[in-house]
Amino acid sequence: AEVCGSVRGRREIIADIDVLVATDDPAAVMERFVSLPEASSVVQHGETKSEIILESGLQCDLRAVTKEQYPFALHYFTGSKEHNVAMRALARKAGMKLNEYGLFKTDGDERVPCGSEEEIFRALGLDYIEPELRENMGEMEAAARGGLPRLLEMGDLRGIVHMHSTYTDGRAAIEDMARAAKKLGFYWIAMTDHSQAVSIAGGMKPDDLLRQIDEIDELNSRLDGFRVLKGVEVDIMQDGSLDFENSLLSKLDLVIAAVHSRFGMSEKEMTGRIVRALSSPHVDVLAHPTGRLLLSREPYALDMNAVIEAAAKNGKAIEINAHPQRLDLDWRWCKAAKEAGVKIAISPDAHSPESLSDIAYGVGIARKGWLEKGDVINCLEAGELLSFLSGGKR
Repeated sequence: AEVCGSVRGRREIIADIDVLVATDDPAAVMERFVSLPEASSVVQHGETKSEIILESGLQCDLRAVTKEQYPFALHYFTGSKEHNVAMRALARKAGMKLNEYGLFKTDGDERVPCGSEEEIFRALGLDYIEPELRENMGEMEAAARGGLPRLLEMGDLRGIVHMHSTYTDGRAAIEDMARAAKKLGFYWIAMTDHSQAVSIAGGMKPDDLLRQIDEIDELNSRLDGFRVLKGVEVDIMQDGSLDFENSLLSKLDLVIAAVHSRFGMSEKEMTGRIVRALSSPHVDVLAHPTGRLLLSREPYALDMNAVIEAAAKNGKAIEINAHPQRLDLDWRWCKAAKEAGVKIAISPDAHSPESLSDIAYGVGIARKGWLEKGDVINCLEAGELLSFLSGGKR
């Protein structure tokens, strides 16, 4: 059994959950599915397909196929539609027919046996394409020439960038956040509470940040095999200047800069605002670059190509904000950033120990954007990250 569709492909928005199961007793499987305690109602109860509404309100569809059909159905129901169309066209060019039931030679409907998705791709002359890449955005051409990336994995990450504590709008102390991250298997975090302009989130005054710096130094003296980096999420003001003076920012290990106000600026104004901030030697990472909130707030007007160019020119990283409502940078821009040589920071924007695990959503977006271990600053050890940040910039 496997979850398919937009969930398996790590889309930022999903309409429902598609589950596929291989079985020789579909009736029993369907009966069990529609009687699950999580089902608040049953939309359809069929012999090979059933649909339920979960307690969350989300629809979940289950399809049952034979074990022989399973690899083909798994590929088909994973999608995307654009990828499937391109795959069928490639099969036709090779004198075959591909659908959710199998791969067939068209000169006699002879079945081409495939015991896995890997074998389907191999039969069409392709390397295996990970589900996240199946968007017909160059993955098939790369698979044909052996040029697919080795996608980032959760285990590649060593640390976490961007989180908040009780100094601002977080719900836990710095030490609690550090110990929770260590328990998850990480080796460092960057504490980045808000600067003073974000008053609604209890933004820190300069004296607050100095007090936090002292607290982190004391904490690091007690933590074994773990390090808390001193940072801040500094606001980018309307004119592109920063909310804190350079003399204060220079005391920190890492500075992320973010827009939290005046979202209605024109594309030219907003782009200039962010590009100016990226020219500061004290900024390391641009946070949630388009300001979007999925299903509730559109991105502000922005020339993302110009932003990526500025980040590349000034040696800055751009964030994939892994908070489920953001997932910003959009995965469609990750490949462009990678090709421009811009490093990516994956950040949960965590406000509690529990929300540190949201970083997994950011890894999904990074994979969908063709990113590898070497593209992501979270994969560096703390010392390596500090060397990278200071290399000619600070």
